[in-house]
Amino acid sequence: MPASPANDPSLRSWIDIRPTDDFPIQNLPFGVMEVPEWGPRLAVAIGGYALDLYACAQLGYFEAIGDDVPALGAAMPKVFRRRSLNAFLRLGRPAWQAVRERVSELLRHDNPSLRDNELAISTCLLRQRDVTLLRPVKPTSYVDFYSSLEHAMNVGVMFRPDNPLLPNWRHLPIAYHGRANSIVVSGTSIKRPQGQYRPAGQDEPVFGPTQQLDFELEMAFIVGQGTAQGNTVPLAQAEDHIFGLVLFNDWSARDIQSWEYQPLGPFLGKNFASSVSPWVVTLDALEPFRVAGPAQAPQPLTYLQNTDNQHFDIQLDVLIQPAGATTEPLVISHSNTRHLYWSMAQQLTHHASNGCPLDAGDIYASGTISGPTPGALGSLLEMTQRGTQPLNLPGGLQLGFLRDGDTVILRGYAEREGVRIGLGEVRGTVLPAAE
Repeated sequence: MPASPANDPSLRSWIDIRPTDDFPIQNLPFGVMEVPEWGPRLAVAIGGYALDLYACAQLGYFEAIGDDVPALGAAMPKVFRRRSLNAFLRLGRPAWQAVRERVSELLRHDNPSLRDNELAISTCLLRQRDVTLLRPVKPTSYVDFYSSLEHAMNVGVMFRPDNPLLPNWRHLPIAYHGRANSIVVSGTSIKRPQGQYRPAGQDEPVFGPTQQLDFELEMAFIVGQGTAQGNTVPLAQAEDHIFGLVLFNDWSARDIQSWEYQPLGPFLGKNFASSVSPWVVTLDALEPFRVAGPAQAPQPLTYLQNTDNQHFDIQLDVLIQPAGATTEPLVISHSNTRHLYWSMAQQLTHHASNGCPLDAGDIYASGTISGPTPGALGSLLEMTQRGTQPLNLPGGLQLGFLRDGDTVILRGYAEREGVRIGLGEVRGTVLPAAE
């Protein structure tokens, strides 16, 4: 992608933004907010604020770009008054980029058009703490990949010590289709699922609340440009169909999963809930943080042969707030998206290779992202060796799997040349199972 003027590291905003803030003027991620008296609105995050795109359009701040991008001009302002980004995404990349560039112009320190209009500021700029952030998209489909070599090896050793990595793994991105309507926005509590599982040492299964509730540290991309059924997507064009990235927690009931997954793969152990962060960081904003991925051997088939720098250098943290704790959350893992063996472009190209259609708003998650060191593991399954080696937390607490009341927080950011592009966070607290 060509360099975007909105990515200039020297840009400053007239809004006060701390150096450690996830949402500087170089970021400008998209999301959906709701204020009771106004209803849902599309918004852009800037510092601790949310810029109301519907209000900006009503006040005429987007008129010029509407003339330049006919699809956007015909859709405004109603496209910004929706409960999801889906309709906006369908307008295509020219509209996405035009809005981001215009918002960047409006927020620059030397542009008085919004800065000096107190009435417009009071209408368009709201503190994030004063609004409800909604799930950013309404996916018709959700796919979860298995793209981390380290995670695949760690899990494989537990279940197949003599053959940890199945022979197909290095040839194609493995995935399963999940449940799109159980994806919830960050901050939504997760009720402990019930299901059928076989306790250790027993021959017969039981039904009840999972005893091995886990998180999975993942990144997901949002499809922006759909395809018709029967069409494929060449690898060189895959990113044209990707709007941006979000943090993703694929909650997992390991005991239910291990009992049911053969021969058809994950089912009830995975589909009860997944959590997504509310702000979608665009590929344009992440452009300066591209890196080469791991060497792939053997070389994939031609349609999956990678081009340079299709990975991103995004730092990832997992934090735990134990039930009842009053201290700050504890960091229990540091990882990075650059560890992924299969890039998101390869994931999308493979998924579409049989003609399966893509829809704007669909979510494609990476699978657990684990690094090569013990401190870079992306699930309790790996950290605790299936619960047999619990984590020793302050206060004498031992954590094998998640307990009722535990809160899991995933955070991520990319940083270079003094610019920090954050993805915010995705968090969820475990509630007791239904009676």
